Amino acid sequence: MEELLEILEDIDDTVDWKNEQGLIDRRILDSFGVISLVAELGDTFDIEIEASEIVPENFNSVEAMWKMITRLQEN
Repeated sequence: MEELLEILEDIDDTVDWKNEQGLIDRRILDSFGVISLVAELGDTFDIEIEASEIVPENFNSVEAMWKMITRLQEN
């Protein structure tokens, strides 16, 4: 999870990534940020994030992103 937090800090170091629970809902992470993040996560964690995975439930918090990453790594 530390690697995920490093990626997020590179995107915006002013966000409290560890505690924020509404990254999409509160528009902290915009569409450009999500697309950049999807590419970076794919490369870093060797996963393929399909369009059907790009939903607020998977990107609203660090925990949600980590759950998605680990689930996709298992497949």
